[in-house]
Amino acid sequence: MKPLRVALLGCGVVGTQVVRLLEEQADDLAARVGVPLELAGVAVRRRDRAREGVDPALLTTDAENLVTRDDVDIVIEVIGGIEPARSLMLAAMKSGKSVITANKALLAEDGATLFAAAREYGADLYYEASVAGAIPLLRPLRESLVGDRVQRVLGIVNGTTNYILDQMDTHGAGFQEALEEAQELGYAEADPTADVEGFDAAAKAAILAQLAFHTPVTAADVHREGITEVSAADVAGAKEMDSVVKLLAICERVPGPDGADRGVSVRVYPAMIPRSHPLASVREAYNAVFVEAQSAGSLMFYGAGAGGAPTASAILGDLVAVARNLVGGSPGPVEVTYASLPVLPMGETVTRYYVQLDVDDRSGVLATVATEFAKHGVSIQAVRQEGLGDDAQLVIVTHRAPDAALSATVEKLREFDSVREVASVMRVEGDE
Repeated sequence: MKPLRVALLGCGVVGTQVVRLLEEQADDLAARVGVPLELAGVAVRRRDRAREGVDPALLTTDAENLVTRDDVDIVIEVIGGIEPARSLMLAAMKSGKSVITANKALLAEDGATLFAAAREYGADLYYEASVAGAIPLLRPLRESLVGDRVQRVLGIVNGTTNYILDQMDTHGAGFQEALEEAQELGYAEADPTADVEGFDAAAKAAILAQLAFHTPVTAADVHREGITEVSAADVAGAKEMDSVVKLLAICERVPGPDGADRGVSVRVYPAMIPRSHPLASVREAYNAVFVEAQSAGSLMFYGAGAGGAPTASAILGDLVAVARNLVGGSPGPVEVTYASLPVLPMGETVTRYYVQLDVDDRSGVLATVATEFAKHGVSIQAVRQEGLGDDAQLVIVTHRAPDAALSATVEKLREFDSVREVASVMRVEGDE
């Protein structure tokens, strides 16, 4: 039977693994699809660079010509970034090709344009590898749970930050020390900004929210905080609460007074979670995501969230699905954002806080602090007074309240003469 021919854009860490798997598993892939899959060409920036296991005859620097060639059926994009990836994918779909991508940044910034093109030209657009690497997460949201109502998605979607926070918790490492170790092991880039400042996780949260709630969400809609400000005091405070600090991506429906959806909340920030929570045991560079659905209940997805081979595995899964659609003559599902729910500002999000204050060791300080929380409508769940003299501290855990009220309370406390320092402020997730 006539083979399906595949064009690959990019041949870095992930791209070379895609080539390897296509060659090593050629017979199995042909059996699963029903026709052979052949690599038609690989677009790179420099042809003279050695690429182990890749036939130099397949390399080309003319990516636009490659994606529009008549003998190409499917295009795999792993070059990343916004341009030229967007233009190349649009050109491919306009030419009748189906597209597979791992490009979370582009999907989070301008996924609407890509989805519209897929609908217009009747092309498949698959992107399992864009979130959580090898973990099968997007397809369950896109297909398995499409008949259910997803209420919440909560998880660890960045392996670099999870490794850093894990080292700070288990070995007492400082942030910079843990970051350097992550870089030495290849978990963090030379410029780790996208990971440690939460940009990577925010892009993934936008993709998850769009799929889960059938509503348009971009990375710009996501409230984002990184882990660069997480201190030893934060980690120590979490341990005292039998908790651990994790960078969490949280996407959830927000009901109004009548029970109908008022909007959605999409956010990324470091938070304390109880050690009894399954996410607390996610170690090193692994990812894990909870999906809470109305009928299916709570589902957990866990595994390697990054790396050449895991990401290539997700891409090959999409390749088989797309190839089967082509053989069967019917495209797969296309994203719809019929709900168009508003993304609510962070200030309206209801959260809990852990606050550690260095205070003067004199009577009345606790009452003054508690009064300020009450003025802002924030209820205190627990308070603990520790130390004497210069070591006097107040440790406060709040009940759930609007984030704006909690933030305003903390900012006001910084002005108090009796509060020497706000030593630690951290959101708290999990059951009260």
